[in-house]
Amino acid sequence: MRAIVRAWIAIALFAWLMPAVAQVTARVVDIPTRPGVTQRMFVLTPKEPKAAVILFAGGHGGLQINPGGSFKWGEGNFLVRTRQLFADQGLLVAVIDAPSDRQSPPYLSGFRQTAEHVADVKAVIAWLRAQAAVPVWLVGTSRGTQSSAFVATQLEAPDAPDGLVLTSTILADDKGRPVPAMPLARLKLPVLVVHHEQDGCVHCRFGDIPALMGKLEHLPRKQLLTFNGGNSRGDPCEAMAYHGFNGIEREVVAQIAAWIVAR
Repeated sequence: MRAIVRAWIAIALFAWLMPAVAQVTARVVDIPTRPGVTQRMFVLTPKEPKAAVILFAGGHGGLQINPGGSFKWGEGNFLVRTRQLFADQGLLVAVIDAPSDRQSPPYLSGFRQTAEHVADVKAVIAWLRAQAAVPVWLVGTSRGTQSSAFVATQLEAPDAPDGLVLTSTILADDKGRPVPAMPLARLKLPVLVVHHEQDGCVHCRFGDIPALMGKLEHLPRKQLLTFNGGNSRGDPCEAMAYHGFNGIEREVVAQIAAWIVAR
């Protein structure tokens, strides 16, 4: 009898969860940006989105998304592997690849702080606003923060995003401009900084966070959200280390989403 009851409970729970899963649709979208250039993105759309997020992976950023929706590179990246978690929080998600004219090495390396990159992201923001009348936020991780932060400093209303989330921010960089060295005084939007206190990446040491937060003092809405624990494996600058919030992804995404929709 108990086995039958347990079975019925399992069936009821499955039936309750299935509508929520079915409400999120996935597709690959290519949109024109600059002359002769398209921007590919993997899009997850919940039934009634509360906000939209553009997710910028770290590393070289060349996800090489194929038309069927698989990723040749970057599946382990924090924001790529948690894309469904963001959608489960009611957010319209766009994971962006390198543009069509950057589909070979070095992909986004050396490109993240350029006018062309800004133009591509501007087009993605406009496309998302045409899909749903919700705020559009830029969310970057690691090298992706050099994209999201730079774009946010370059775009003005009505083209500008509605908010910015920086996770595992590049705070020091011997190959380019780190986020604290960008013209952050131009920012007028809410900014959430998310960092692991045990991040061992030389470019993202938690001890350098005060320099970043000091550059955001002028903003009426900003917050530093910190985390501890989880698991750390391999290179401290890679996604399976504390740098990528390994083992605490659900908590991190839930708190990011709550901050976004609380605006």
